[in-house]
Amino acid sequence: MLGVLLLGAAGCKDLDLGPSYQDTDLTFWQKPEAAEQSLNNAYAGMYSADYYFFNESLSDNAFSSSSVNGGQAQLIAAGSYDGRTNRVAGEWAFHYGGIRNVNNLLANIDKVPNLEAGLKARYLAEARFIRAYHYFHLTNWYGDVALIKNEISYDESFQIARSPKADVVAYMKTELDEIMPALPLKNEYAESDKGRITRGAAAALKAQILLYDSKWADAATLLEQIMAGTYGTYTLFPSFSGIFQPENENNSEVILNLEFVPVQRTHSMQRFFLPFTEGQLITGMAPSQSLVDNFIMTNGKAITETGSGYNETTPYANRDPRLEATIIHDGSSFITKKGETITISTAPGTGDNAVDKSDASKTGYYFRKYYDRTADGNNNSGLNLILIRYADVLLMYAEAKAMQNQLDEATWNKTIRAIRERAGFTDPAALNFANYAGVGNAGLIDIVRRERRSELALESQRVFDIRRWRIAETVMNGVLYGMKVGNSNIVADRRVFNAAKHYLWPVPQADIEMNKNLLPNNPNW
Repeated sequence: MLGVLLLGAAGCKDLDLGPSYQDTDLTFWQKPEAAEQSLNNAYAGMYSADYYFFNESLSDNAFSSSSVNGGQAQLIAAGSYDGRTNRVAGEWAFHYGGIRNVNNLLANIDKVPNLEAGLKARYLAEARFIRAYHYFHLTNWYGDVALIKNEISYDESFQIARSPKADVVAYMKTELDEIMPALPLKNEYAESDKGRITRGAAAALKAQILLYDSKWADAATLLEQIMAGTYGTYTLFPSFSGIFQPENENNSEVILNLEFVPVQRTHSMQRFFLPFTEGQLITGMAPSQSLVDNFIMTNGKAITETGSGYNETTPYANRDPRLEATIIHDGSSFITKKGETITISTAPGTGDNAVDKSDASKTGYYFRKYYDRTADGNNNSGLNLILIRYADVLLMYAEAKAMQNQLDEATWNKTIRAIRERAGFTDPAALNFANYAGVGNAGLIDIVRRERRSELALESQRVFDIRRWRIAETVMNGVLYGMKVGNSNIVADRRVFNAAKHYLWPVPQADIEMNKNLLPNNPNW
């Protein structure tokens, strides 16, 4: 079944840059442009825009009202899924389709005529990075997975077994170490090649792998090298909201993108989370009250802390500036694609965006981040989706140091303080480490985790964080609330997360039925 899936899932619904269907396998690789076309196809299939956004609803950040989008993410959040659920089967097929594309390129690139040696080495390094990226996601969702290092035959695909996660992790790290010398630094690419995989991207992905594997010291060492410019120069972009605007694509903060191009290659995801009047489609995903509550006050205190100044009658006043840049709430100002400034009302009885309207947000909130005013009339956007950015490097470093009880003032100033200053904080109480030194190391870890959630909301990170921190059974069980109406918050959804089984997805049932070597399945599936 793996073979069937690898053949069938290799394409990308957003773009077809791969080998022309008019070519046979024999003639395609005789074309001088074959290697680049095959690599571009691998890039296009590196990740899915649908998964990227709807991953938020697999966490406590958002609620999906759609029974379809994200591969039935709604069912997974409710704990009502198994090896036949679309997303569980689709994620497996998607990544193995991408791995097949890479292995096919690696097996045939020597046939391409007149391919310059340096360019060939770079293509191979880019392709191997993409393969490692696929395995990174596979291990996060499924744990032990089939490790396919080379192109395999149809018959072989029915015999392959799963390898221990530790072996796959070791393989990814070795691959990334080996390809780094062949990858250019960000500033070494020509303008026409902007967005291609860099040495910095390989280092950052390896740092993620180390962090996810709880190798805190090793992760910190590598992250220090990235911050020092060993793998290219990256800096925080001056404007938090500007990071996600089309005019600032591939800015100084971006380390790895999922690339899109207006008209030629687009995604239509923003229509699902914009205010109903702007998206012109049923709101498929909406932020949770829990995410809104995560944003601290401008004085650096959580809204539940004594002395925070939080007032329930004006809940959005004096809050972390990233709240307004990320989420649209009742009373938010919004600039339409026509350039008109309007006020969004979500309270019951206030219009088409109100929480009591059938097609509107079920939580009373909408996402603003990634809103592309240049999208076409159907909200098809060519805006790149950022997979890794420099702020994440800083947050990973802060986490790695905190987990070793080493988050001191110098580390704080390079990471949390720098990120908050860029976000727009000015109150010394929110910026100075001395104001937090008394919370203890456990408190500092909580601060880092809160900062990650606020900074990286709607960037497909939270779902992986709550799983690797082993807090999913706490934050993904029970009621998911929306905005407060009257004396109580709206009940938007009810979640179920069974720690005994849900930290790993099951191997898709159809694959097991075709290949018993994939057994045993993950615990309790």
